[in-house]
Amino acid sequence: MKFVPLHVHSEYSLLDGLSKTSQISKRIEETETHVCALTDHGTVSGAVDFYQTLKASSQRPILGCEFYICKDGSATDRHPDNKSLLHQVVIARNLEGWKDLLSLVSLSNHPDHFYYKPRIDFEQLEAVASKGNLISFSGHLGSHLANCILEDQNAVYEAQRLQDMFGGDNFYVEIQLIDAENNETSRIVAEQLRDVARKAKIDVVATPDAHYPTQDDAEDQRVLLCTAFKKTIGQVQREIKGGKGKSLTPFFSSNNFYIPSYEDMKRWHTDEEIANTVKIASACEDYDILSHPNPPTFPCPQSMSDAEYLKALCRHGWKEKMGHVKKTHPDFLEYGKRIDNELSIFAGAGLSSYFLIVQDILKFCQSSGYLTGPGRGSAAGCMVSYLIGITQIDPVKHDLVFERFYNAGRNTDERISMPDIDIDVPKEARGKIIEHVKNKYGDSNVAQIISFQTLKGRASLKRVMQARGNISFDEQNAITQYIMDESKIADELQDMKEELGESSIVLWALKNKRDNLKEWCEIGDDGKLEGRMAKVFEQAIRLEDTKIIQSKHAAGVVVSPVPISETCPMIHSSDKEDKSRLAGFEGPSCEEVGLLKLDVLGIRMLDKIMEVPNILKKGVFS
Repeated sequence: MKFVPLHVHSEYSLLDGLSKTSQISKRIEETETHVCALTDHGTVSGAVDFYQTLKASSQRPILGCEFYICKDGSATDRHPDNKSLLHQVVIARNLEGWKDLLSLVSLSNHPDHFYYKPRIDFEQLEAVASKGNLISFSGHLGSHLANCILEDQNAVYEAQRLQDMFGGDNFYVEIQLIDAENNETSRIVAEQLRDVARKAKIDVVATPDAHYPTQDDAEDQRVLLCTAFKKTIGQVQREIKGGKGKSLTPFFSSNNFYIPSYEDMKRWHTDEEIANTVKIASACEDYDILSHPNPPTFPCPQSMSDAEYLKALCRHGWKEKMGHVKKTHPDFLEYGKRIDNELSIFAGAGLSSYFLIVQDILKFCQSSGYLTGPGRGSAAGCMVSYLIGITQIDPVKHDLVFERFYNAGRNTDERISMPDIDIDVPKEARGKIIEHVKNKYGDSNVAQIISFQTLKGRASLKRVMQARGNISFDEQNAITQYIMDESKIADELQDMKEELGESSIVLWALKNKRDNLKEWCEIGDDGKLEGRMAKVFEQAIRLEDTKIIQSKHAAGVVVSPVPISETCPMIHSSDKEDKSRLAGFEGPSCEEVGLLKLDVLGIRMLDKIMEVPNILKKGVFS
C-alpha cells in the first residue's frame, strides 16, 4: 500500500457526491489501495453502508466527515451575517473517535446550530478534538488555512493553533494538487500551504477531493449539480464564462475530482505527502461500529425477566384464544412444540423484549380507543405474536411457516438478525404512540428515522434530459411515458437483479417497450445501446438509484436503552411541522448498530373504519 485516499465523498453528500459505496470499493480495488476514508459533507449517514461494503471485500474503511465550521462566530448565532462556512476534514482514529464524530454531527444538527447547513464552531470542535481521538487535515480551498492565505492573515499562527487543538500527531496540513493544472488559485494556495507547514513544523498530507469514482464519471456528477441548482449544463457554463458560479467552476471545467491511484498522485505530490497518507491510515485502528440488537429493557412485573414475562403472556393468550385445543386435539403437540421452539429462539437471540415492546404499543393503542391492524406479511406465521395479541391469525390452523418470519439459522456469533413486524395503526394515533414510547423509554432514546429519495428510472432519464437542455418538454414526456413505475414491475426487476447483479428500470423499458422507444434508443445486437439518444439513456441508467433528497421515513421508529446519539447521529428534520430530530442512519443501518427499529405505519383506512359507528349512529344510511 503506497497511497490512501483520505478525502472522498459518496452519494450521501447529496447532489454533490456521485459515488455509491460499491463503486468506491471497486475503484480502490482497481488502484490496489484497499483502504479508503469516507468524508461526506456534514454527515456520516453513509458510514455503516461504507463500512459493511468495504469489509465484505476485505478492505479497510476509515470513517470521517467534512464538517461545516462557522467562519465568523458561534454556531448558535443564526444570523444572516453568520452564514459563511469553512470546511474541515476530521477522521476517527479509534472507536472513541467514531463516537466523537457522532457527537459532533449530532451537535451540528441541533436546532440551535443548524442554519441552512449543519454547523459547529471551532470552540465546539476543540472541546471534542482535545480528547485525542480524531485526526484532522487543514482542508482545501474554502478551509480556514486556505482563507488565511488568500486574505493575507497569519496562516502559520492559525496552523499551529489547529495543531494544538487536535494534538501534534493528529493534525496535518492538507495539500490538494489533483486539479492544479486547471485551477491556478488551487496551485498557488497549495504551494503556500507547503511553506506554512515548513514554518509551523507540521507534517503535510496529499489528498484528492473525490466526488466520483473515475474520470469517466465527471459528466454524471454534473447532472447532479444541475439538479441541485435547477440549471442546465449550458446555463452553468455560460455563467462560468461570465465570471459567476465560482463554486461550480472546478467541476464543470475539469474531470479530476475522482479517486486517484498512487501513480496519479505521484505526478503532483512529494514522496512525503503521499507517504503520510499511509502513516495516517496506519494510525487509525480497525474498529467495529456494528452491534447485536440492543432493545431497551421492558419493565416486567414481579421481577420477571423479559423471557419469563413473554412466556407468561403466551400462557395467558393460550387460555384466552386456544381453549378449544384440548389434549385430544390432533394438533395439540404441534402447538406445544411450535410455541416452545419460538420462545427458545427469541430468548436465545435476546429478542424477547422486542415482542414485549410491540405488544405494549398495540395494547396502548387499543386502550386509547384506536383500531389496530390484524397483522400482515410473514409476521402472521409467528405463534407467539398471535398469543400475545400482535397478530390475529392462528398460524398453525392456516399452515403458515414460522421460518418465513424468522430464520434463526441466519444468526451468527457476530450478527443477530431482527424480526420484522409492521404495526398498523390509524394515522391519527401514530404521533400519540411515538409520544407513549418516548415517555416509557426516554425522549433521547426514541426517534423517527431518515430515508433517502433516489433517482428512479423515469426521474433519472428526465433529469439527464433537463440537464442537457436541448430536448423539449414535450419530447421528454413522450419518452418517459414508457418508463414504468418501479412498483408495477418489482418482480421483474428482482429477476433482473438476480440474473445480472443489478437492475434498471430504464433498461427494462428498452427491453420490454422496444417498439415504443426505438425512435430514440434501442439495444443493439451486441447488447450496447444505439440510436440518437443512446448516450442519454446510458447516463440515466448509470444515475439510477443515486440518493438525491433526505426526508423522514413514513413508518420507521428506533428505540434504544441509551441516548441514540451514542450509536447513531441525530439529524435535523426538514419537516417544518416537526422540529424533533431524526436518527441519521437509514433503517437497515440503524439495526446494524444495535438500535431496535419499529415500523409504525399510519393507515388512513383504519381512521375511516373507525368513523363508521358514528356514521351509523347519525343515521346516514337510514
